[in-house]
Amino acid sequence: MSGPYAGETGEHLQEDLRQQLVAVLLDRSDEIAADTAASFPSAAEEPWDTRQRRRLGRLLVQLLGFAVRDGRVDARGSFVADFHQLVRQHAVSADRLFAFAYLIERTALDDLATDETIGATTEAWPLAAQLVRRASFDVLAAYHERVQLEPVESTMIDRLTTLHTGSLFRTVLAKEADRAGRFGLPLSVILFDVDNLSTINGEHGYGVGDRILERLGILIRGFFRQHDWIARYSEDSIVVLLANNDAAFASDLAESVRATVAERLESVDHRSDQKVRVTLSAAVVNVRVSAGAVIDPERLMADAEAALERAKRLGRNRIERIDDYPGTRSAEAT
Repeated sequence: MSGPYAGETGEHLQEDLRQQLVAVLLDRSDEIAADTAASFPSAAEEPWDTRQRRRLGRLLVQLLGFAVRDGRVDARGSFVADFHQLVRQHAVSADRLFAFAYLIERTALDDLATDETIGATTEAWPLAAQLVRRASFDVLAAYHERVQLEPVESTMIDRLTTLHTGSLFRTVLAKEADRAGRFGLPLSVILFDVDNLSTINGEHGYGVGDRILERLGILIRGFFRQHDWIARYSEDSIVVLLANNDAAFASDLAESVRATVAERLESVDHRSDQKVRVTLSAAVVNVRVSAGAVIDPERLMADAEAALERAKRLGRNRIERIDDYPGTRSAEAT
């Protein structure tokens, strides 16, 4: 290959190209994931809906960006672990997964092709497309390696945070929601999310992000009771389930965690010695029902996620609270 991005003399230009590709991919990850999820054909046997495909797609695009930047993917890293957990959680077959990953690659390339600096009309495009295709292969290879490494107990405990896994949490939530509805017991869910974790990973490397999540798991555990359920909910969020508790208690604890993280938790990029500030956004959902109500755990978590997104939109490092949660119906209506 000839041109400014080829050969040893162009190594610094290739590095510039990698950085430009990563910036576009991370910035456009939501749009690429949404476009792919909307166009990916559904299968009758699949339990994952469009919203879940978007989450998986967003994580794939982020992994693609990191693979372009680093020229490799760590099969033991947290992002590959999250990807594997989502695939397993939604029982995605290997054939469907590879088809979805290929469509993500094609959508990402179509999106990148329109970029004025590195797009299809520029001299950089052949190498840019080659880097993305290679990164896509690296991501799937790392995923395959991760599957071989994954121990059976990983369905219970998240290796990075040492909290419960999201799949176990969903099982527990279904049982506790049923119990709370039948007996009219109070129930609270707190969903924490690290602000700007994708940006932190993009700027400082996902090793910094891993350290943040590891320390956060230790910190959050110290605020809650032994019988409260604390789990890593997704790639950058942690969820807490408090059964039979006071609403003010849950909200006060959430605020204490948020304030403590903002005041005390920071990480350091050891490559540059730059300090990385860490903040949390959170949603608190307090469910109060009469005996005989039916609580839908999937709707409960969807509403918690929506409240968390509101906290993000309103400036981050804040809490959105939902009291007297309405996502219930009487048993007579079933």
